[in-house]
Amino acid sequence: MRCDPRFSRVREVFERHFADGEEEGAAFAVYLDGEPVVDLWGGVADRHTGRAWQEDTPVYAYSCTKAVTATVLLQLAERGLVDVGAPVAEVWPEFAAEGKERVTVEHLLTHAAGLPVVEDPVPVEEFGDHPAIAARLAGQRPLWEPGSAHGYHALSYGFLVGEVVRRVTGKSVGELVAAEIAGPLGLDLWMGAPDPVLARAARLTAGGDGRRAPLSPAPGSPATGDAPSASALSDLAGASGDGGAFGRMARAVGDPQSLMNRALGNPSMQRLKGGANHPVIMRAGWPAAGLVTTARALAGFYRSLLAGDLLRPETLRDALRPRVGGPDRVLHLDSSFGLGYMRPASTFFVPSATAFGHTGLGGFVGFGDPEHGLAAAYVMNRMADAVSGSLRAYRLTEAVYRSL
Repeated sequence: MRCDPRFSRVREVFERHFADGEEEGAAFAVYLDGEPVVDLWGGVADRHTGRAWQEDTPVYAYSCTKAVTATVLLQLAERGLVDVGAPVAEVWPEFAAEGKERVTVEHLLTHAAGLPVVEDPVPVEEFGDHPAIAARLAGQRPLWEPGSAHGYHALSYGFLVGEVVRRVTGKSVGELVAAEIAGPLGLDLWMGAPDPVLARAARLTAGGDGRRAPLSPAPGSPATGDAPSASALSDLAGASGDGGAFGRMARAVGDPQSLMNRALGNPSMQRLKGGANHPVIMRAGWPAAGLVTTARALAGFYRSLLAGDLLRPETLRDALRPRVGGPDRVLHLDSSFGLGYMRPASTFFVPSATAFGHTGLGGFVGFGDPEHGLAAAYVMNRMADAVSGSLRAYRLTEAVYRSL
């Protein structure tokens, strides 16, 4: 493990999480001005076998995937293959059905397309057939006027953006990640993990005590990465009178038919034993929630973004400009998005207003901060179903900023 003496407080926080019983296995990596200053890992990758978490242990990182997918799309835009401001139907004619002829690629990237839900249940046989799932979305009518509001497209985001990518390149997002990002930069980062990676990946467990079955998004389980559980939200709602956004989110979490749970629950990992641990899910490479990576590689991805290795600086600056913000129709809390990247808000709680990145279910986070020259990532296998999940990442991140 590596920790620059200037960041000793970060190591102290990391070790305290294990000492206090909050972690099972985890890793945290930080680059400052392109140089590695923190690279920590520890604990157990598989509680059933006792297999230790190694420096190269990868893990399924849920919605941290979305920032990588956005980067692939923006690379195509730089090459003139995609116009972010143009209608999706220009490259995907079938998408114009049901009044979607004016929905733009930007609407997809900013969760403003009004298509947060795949309406018909997706069979397991289709989990790896991204074009088939995209075709389902192409035939749907938006739930709101595209561009008039935004709401987290938890899973549909990837199939929508991924189909645009496929239409202009003939390749999947995962294939381009391997060819354009992970391969050239030497990053242990996969969108669709091969068998040798599956064999050494960490196994996820659910709940704060780590003793329950492995987690898969289910009715009543928010998958935003920073979202508290229903019980935690109820406490917050009670403390604030009428509850406001937290109260509305708490009610949505408890309602299996809420827009939130419908958005999070199809395709349903619940249909496979072990949820995200199942090889079918880890191989599927869903472009919204399919990334398998290490903390070092995810932080390295953001380091490369800041260095201009993946996108031109002007492209990244424009992509970070917030396009939508305020109450999220799916999550109810305030969220903010540039072109595929989260910006600071209730759903992306970071100590710096200049940070960007993406969270993942249970507490994962990867981010970059151009003003401070920081790139960092936190991954783990003890998924949190309460506020403590995002607090682990926040404590580590806060310690980084306090060390500058």
